[in-house]
Amino acid sequence: MDRRTFMLGAATAAGAVSLGSRLASADELPLGPLPGTRYPDPRVEAIDPRFKYKIGNAAIERIATGFRWAEGPVYVRDGGFLLWSDIPNNRIMRWSEDDGHVSVFRSPSNYANGNTRDREGRLITCEHDSRRVTRTEHDGTITVVLDKFNGKPLNAPNDVVVAADGAIWFTDPGYGILGNYEGHKADLQLPPVVYRVDPKTGRATVATDALARPNGIAFSPDEKKLYVIDSGLSGAGGRSNIRVFDVNGEKLSNGKAIWTAMSGAASAMAPRPKTACAATPLRAISSARSICPRPAPT
Repeated sequence: MDRRTFMLGAATAAGAVSLGSRLASADELPLGPLPGTRYPDPRVEAIDPRFKYKIGNAAIERIATGFRWAEGPVYVRDGGFLLWSDIPNNRIMRWSEDDGHVSVFRSPSNYANGNTRDREGRLITCEHDSRRVTRTEHDGTITVVLDKFNGKPLNAPNDVVVAADGAIWFTDPGYGILGNYEGHKADLQLPPVVYRVDPKTGRATVATDALARPNGIAFSPDEKKLYVIDSGLSGAGGRSNIRVFDVNGEKLSNGKAIWTAMSGAASAMAPRPKTACAATPLRAISSARSICPRPAPT
């Protein structure tokens, strides 16, 4: 190799490294308060005038980046950390509030999606790939809450909420087995529905089958209403919407749409108790979506 060829090759390699560095820097999102943050943060909006619990010195912060699909956040107040699912990467992540350290909480996670905590502070998780809802006990062991209904495997549980009486309500639209991105492709053997699991007997019942693809789920503060996102309508040529139901024991009734997406599909929501986000600023995780921590049960 002559000197000219060597110098040309070195210059080309250096240019490639420089370009790669610039591109990597351009893709990085800075952590901390979002650009232009001031108090009160105008990006924190109270849509309903009845909401009186917004505090003036809370702002949105970015706490972590680099995830393919961040979902299912649950804030563990007594532990001082936040958990969330990075679905396609098949893991649950953990962010520590004291030093901002991000680590892997569980891998593999069976392509976990929605997470919440029950009234005893145990982690409840919807798992796509194993087609089940699980409970992580205080000693770290995992208990299967439900993986079959009427002798058939669940589709791919998506989102979950626990009522004050301990009943577990979850959606099972089947998205996690429609392809290999957020699970592994398999056939749906049950219709997409909302289930309720009794806290005493463990018996599961269909709370409603009135949605095309039930997705995000959340109670009103008094638990007399249950909000469910129906994201399947968009795939069927319609618009996804949020529907509200009356809670009548094990069943849901009087469902009506209260919000309809202009385009695309809604996925998750988390109406919060009165104290939500009052003790700590709002924070977001960057991926395809941004999220705010759910408070731990009190």
